[in-house]
Parts: sequence; C-alpha cells; structure tokens
Amino acid sequence: MSHGLLWLPLLLVFVLLAALGWLERRRQSLFRTWAEGAELAKLDGCGAARLVDGVLSWTRFEAGKMQPEDAFVIKDLELVELLSLHSGEAPLTDESQGSCRLRLVGNGQHKDLPFSDAERARRWIAELMARSRCEL
Repeated sequence: MSHGLLWLPLLLVFVLLAALGWLERRRQSLFRTWAEGAELAKLDGCGAARLVDGVLSWTRFEAGKMQPEDAFVIKDLELVELLSLHSGEAPLTDESQGSCRLRLVGNGQHKDLPFSDAERARRWIAELMARSRCEL
C-alpha cells in the first residue's frame, strides 16, 4: 500500500504533463490553420501574427481558439520601433533580450505587436520595412 502511495504524485505529474502537451499541440494546430497562406507568420508565448495581402494581423490563444486582437495595413507603415513590453515607452537597446513589442507607426496611428523574443522582433522589423517599401 505504501509503495502505491509513493507513485501517486508521479501519476499526477504525468497526467498534468500530458494535458499541457495536448493544449500546446492544439494551439500549434490552430496556428497552422490560421497562418496558412501567410507571407510572414510567428507563434510565441505572446501570441500569433501573420502578414496576408499587405495586412498584418495578430491574435492570442484563449479558451481553445484564436482571439483576434488587432491589425495594421503595411502600406501605411512609416516607422517600426522596438520597445520594452512592460516598462512604458522605453526603447530596447541592441543588446536587450526577452519580451518586447513592436510599435507600428503610420497613417496617424500606432499599434503594438507583442513578442516574447527580441531577436525575432528585430528580424521582423527588417521584413516589415522591406515589405512596406514594396507596397508603395
């Protein structure tokens, strides 16, 4: 009996890990379907984003489905800034890593696209600016 009780916590951990794995697989499957046909796409801890027909849109995974957050027309893009995710309007330096956001500025408006990795966000800046020039 005491040996069986020792394995009970391991069984609970296994069930928890299996459930988390199933949720991640479902999130990735929904993302693949949502991002199909996109010119540029990303999925990370902060959400998902895709560029389709000159419109950049982003969502977050919530309650088993993709919840749309916002969109931005790339041909209106004038400036992209890399900012800290949580500390106001502080710009990130080239050495900074971790969570951040891209501030998309254009046509009298600005919108923030969150990223969980600053290096990936830097690559997106170059891609978005190149594509905005192509749209002109």
